[in-house]
Amino acid sequence: MNYSWNWGVLFQSTGIGSTTYLDWVLTGLGWLFVIAIVAWSIAMVLGSILGIMRTLPNKTARNIGSAYVTIFRNVPLLIQLFIWFYVVPNFLPGPIHSWWITDLGANTTALISASIGLGLFTAARVCEQVRTGIEALPQGQINAGYAMGFSTFQLYRYVILPQSFRTILPPLSSELTNCVKNTSVASLVGVSEIISQMKTISEYTQNTIEIYTFITIIFIVINVCLLKGMLMLEKRLRVPGLIAGDK
Repeated sequence: MNYSWNWGVLFQSTGIGSTTYLDWVLTGLGWLFVIAIVAWSIAMVLGSILGIMRTLPNKTARNIGSAYVTIFRNVPLLIQLFIWFYVVPNFLPGPIHSWWITDLGANTTALISASIGLGLFTAARVCEQVRTGIEALPQGQINAGYAMGFSTFQLYRYVILPQSFRTILPPLSSELTNCVKNTSVASLVGVSEIISQMKTISEYTQNTIEIYTFITIIFIVINVCLLKGMLMLEKRLRVPGLIAGDK
């Protein structure tokens, strides 16, 4: 294979001042973290609310939660991002649309659209984890709570949610890493995150193998650190007798 290996490619100058390709990678990594943090925050808040709604006695609340999951889990993430980036802004009120198009930079609008789209997509998956965790609890605990005079709000606040969230920490770890990995799709709507930066570096240098080896290692390191952190949290919060609990 006639290929010129260069594992120091990231330390080469881009030709723009004193900037190196590593600076581009760090910039992309920063955008990745921004998207992941915003999207995961949306997913956890909205997904938890929807998961609770899917287990409430109220039929309307259950139907709303079910409809959300049905729509957002069955439409590909890429299509959802395209809708948020290309379609939704056209339906904004006049002043907001003008501010969105004129005042905000292209990368900013792409960043916001990608974060919202990924957050709403992931929320549907978190919703199912929360619902499963709640429904996994013994029915006797719920009946006992009502027998003691707890309202539905008090039952969820003091009995159901503290246990169910501890129970679903392992699957939430997988959803968190999936959320981080899915940030790579944001490059397709114009966000200059790490995948976009790596593509640009690869085109400039033609050191494709090295570039994609580096990005693979970066994602592995990030997700391993996240999993280790979630495992520590899981061990700290585990409840004896429940899933992942001590014997």
